[in-house]
Amino acid sequence: MSHVFKPIGTIVSPYKEKFGIPRQPGLVTEARATLTLLPPYNLPETVRGLEGFSHVWIIFVFHGTQDQGWKPTVRPPRLGGNARMGVFATRSTFRPNPIGLTVAELLGIQVQGNKISLELAGADLLDGTPVLDIKPYLPYADALTQATAGFAPAAPAVQQSVTFSSQASLQCEQKQVQWNTDVRLLVEQILSQDPRPSYQQGQQAGRVYAMRLYDFDLRWHYTAMGIEVLALADVEQHT
Repeated sequence: MSHVFKPIGTIVSPYKEKFGIPRQPGLVTEARATLTLLPPYNLPETVRGLEGFSHVWIIFVFHGTQDQGWKPTVRPPRLGGNARMGVFATRSTFRPNPIGLTVAELLGIQVQGNKISLELAGADLLDGTPVLDIKPYLPYADALTQATAGFAPAAPAVQQSVTFSSQASLQCEQKQVQWNTDVRLLVEQILSQDPRPSYQQGQQAGRVYAMRLYDFDLRWHYTAMGIEVLALADVEQHT
């Protein structure tokens, strides 16, 4: 038996590519995203009562990796990328059905005519992600304090300190005004998680890394003291 699902909404997010997205929700609390409902679901009554909940579950499609198919075993970053686990023991994007589940803080609901949008914080979602469903988060049922978590028993420790060049500091201030978010804090939260592949961690070698955020390329490198942010370069300057 097969099933066809129609997206009920799409995500607008600062994450423009897969590299650099936090590996779990809530690790980068400064990340802001918008979930906009699509017709015929863009009706005020579809979200009636949702404003009473602080968090929501979002069921979505891994649209950025679905063409790569699935794998029976994967290498979880939490194990250093050296050990294989069954795909169903992980949250890998390479699944038989490319469906993801995440939780986000619900900051507000905007209703402007037939445009219904949910303002979210802490989401780990790629820009353009198709959303299949929204469900309210229920603390009494969903926060199971007695649960165990296998090879990922706790949130990863923040291992990298982040500093900014004078140029990057100025650019953060400019982007904060443009995007109405604390861009410097957003960058610190993302990079402190060390987004490099596990096999590259521990290497420094002066390599410059880059990822797309909003309308800029975030560029940084690793030093003996941690991470130094070099620049927030407008993408238009390099296309």
